[in-house]
Amino acid sequence: MKVLAFAATSSKSSINKQLANYTAKQINNAQVELLDINDYEMPLFNEDRENELGQPALAKAFYQKLGDADVIVISFAEHNGSYTAAYKNLFDWTSRIDQKLFQNKPVIMLSTSPGPGGAASVLASAQASAPFFAAEVKGAISVPSFYDNFDLENGQLTNQDLVDKIMNVIAKL
Repeated sequence: MKVLAFAATSSKSSINKQLANYTAKQINNAQVELLDINDYEMPLFNEDRENELGQPALAKAFYQKLGDADVIVISFAEHNGSYTAAYKNLFDWTSRIDQKLFQNKPVIMLSTSPGPGGAASVLASAQASAPFFAAEVKGAISVPSFYDNFDLENGQLTNQDLVDKIMNVIAKL
């Protein structure tokens, strides 16, 4: 099973990337590809640029990565209660190739932050819009207070309730 995992942020030291990677690795018999959205950086989307550039090769490549996956694991960072600019731009460009950019794939949506909110606002937004973009959301889990619930040295969640929630979502795949 091919699992594509990524953090919806351009941060090089992303806690969301760690959470996405951890979760993807819990899937039995998974061949995990951990994607870095920095590899898909494009000019800011607007209709003028789209008319000028057409569909950028990087947007097409990202769309292909989503299509090649059997399962998609995304962990959302939250900037001011919403998507990061880097993810939103990639999402906007890719959705112009095909609005159904998740291509009816099973998707696990996650979010985390250092604070108690766990980036729940952006996760709720992503989950609410998912059906419009052909994401078959198997579950959405917010992990609050990341550094209190994740062992950085061993790369794993330490809060058993959160581990159980993730395993319950994985069981739906």
